[in-house]
Amino acid sequence: MRSRRSVILGLGGAAGALAFTLGLGWWRTSSRQTQDVVPLPLPLSEMSFTLTTHRGENLSPADWIGKPTMVFFGFTWCPDVCPTTLSDISNWLEALGTEADRLNVALITVDPERDSPEILAEYLSYFDPRILGLTGPLSEIERAAAGFRVWFEKQPRDDGYTMNHTAGVFLFRADGSFANIIDFHEDRSFALPKIRRAMR
Repeated sequence: MRSRRSVILGLGGAAGALAFTLGLGWWRTSSRQTQDVVPLPLPLSEMSFTLTTHRGENLSPADWIGKPTMVFFGFTWCPDVCPTTLSDISNWLEALGTEADRLNVALITVDPERDSPEILAEYLSYFDPRILGLTGPLSEIERAAAGFRVWFEKQPRDDGYTMNHTAGVFLFRADGSFANIIDFHEDRSFALPKIRRAMR
């Protein structure tokens, strides 16, 4: 099996390509294909879950109220979408400078079976230190995903399994209300303006 470091560096692609495909336009509804409206994530104040950070502390959505929040769902064995997104987030935080200290930033794993706090800590050491990793029992991950309207599933393969999941970075205002999403396929130049609007 490949080392996690090589995964972080973006080697591989099949699972990432699938996650990318799932992420394409999940947020936007094509009028040519469907009239269904994708439900918005709940406000953080209406979510209920308790997860463990990569530093070993318990955290619930209520702990994020009072600061703008940026959340991404992924997993440490993700071959390209997750490390690419986390690299983007790190670059955005760097571009924001000291403003970024006003943000809560978190990766919620969709693979709690493998992603312990220790594994998340190792993985996140390659990215901006302000990014918090969250894991916990599958039931709590499912509660978090339900609140964010995120979909994920385990996909068996010859060397074990991978995870298919919704791709996108969720933005919330300081009062916990949903602000916007930075979709994986959109022009990244839109990211910083979206983040700054959520921080107003």
